[in-house]
Amino acid sequence: MNVTMETNWYRTDLIDESEEMVQHRTKQEKEKLEDSSGIDFSEKRQGRVQITEIKVDEKGAKAINKKSGTYITLSVPALTADDEDGFKDLEEVMIEKLNSIHEHLKLSSKSTILIVGLGNRTITPDAVGPFAIDRLQDEVPSFFDRDGRMIVYAPGVTGQTGYETSEFVYSLSEGIKPDLILVIDALAARSSTRLCRTIQLTDTGIHPGSGVGNERKEVSKEVMGIPVTAIGVPTVVDGPVMIADALESVFKFLASKIEEANSPSSRLSVTPWLHNSEKEADRAPLKPIFGELSQWSKDEKLQLLEETLSGSEQRIFVTPKDTDQWIFNYATLISSGITKWMSSLS
Repeated sequence: MNVTMETNWYRTDLIDESEEMVQHRTKQEKEKLEDSSGIDFSEKRQGRVQITEIKVDEKGAKAINKKSGTYITLSVPALTADDEDGFKDLEEVMIEKLNSIHEHLKLSSKSTILIVGLGNRTITPDAVGPFAIDRLQDEVPSFFDRDGRMIVYAPGVTGQTGYETSEFVYSLSEGIKPDLILVIDALAARSSTRLCRTIQLTDTGIHPGSGVGNERKEVSKEVMGIPVTAIGVPTVVDGPVMIADALESVFKFLASKIEEANSPSSRLSVTPWLHNSEKEADRAPLKPIFGELSQWSKDEKLQLLEETLSGSEQRIFVTPKDTDQWIFNYATLISSGITKWMSSLS
């Protein structure tokens, strides 16, 4: 598979949003990806949860510039902060995927699992890891009554401690010798629609801060000498991405409205016009008003914004207004899911 490497204008920690993987959204590119050597790609829906599973071997890793391993993305597109049923569905599928991704490790009730919550608890969008650890601490005593153990730890960030998080985790794992390290962290997304609606599981470990351009030493099997699974939730998106998303929504809305207004059926309508966000209308009528910009792809708009705002004080990361509720919900979901999964180990 020959791949031409181009500048990636998106910051994201989600593999299915990476430059190569995002192309699967078109039928032609999806078929091309599925035929690619070294990449096993599948999508399915389980209830409300969309599941994307990508397995990458060494050959595939070179093709898409990602580490070899398994990447599982769980998403509920219409999830809201107060959607209890949606969070319950996500938790149930997460537990299933924790079982499948660790099946080869042959974990048991006697296994010792080190659970690390990465992030800064004083910055809400970055606090899902430490908050999950707070909740898991209530479960620790019951696991110490068994032969196996749950050990939890929130090391803070390098800016708080002056010490690399990876080295903290390495030192702790050297003393404990766990069978598995589970790392929980906040991620960055490339699309505002993925914010707080997605969980990613991967057995490739994690580079703390990579999604926001502040990459630290990785926490992975290669570094720790112990299997590492990362559980991440996208809680921020790059500012230019939000602007590009907004422009896309405006142009799509206006093009659809113009197309509908010219349709004979619209003259028969007696109800308010409802915009179909899934429909892609002809944008040619927008050109006299907005110029060439209205004809550009989202990637082209984003490249312009990234180039224009690079190094500017307008280069910011954005998080939902109800982040407090989202982070609380995910900390609860992840801690509950891990506890149930560990309790089910025989």
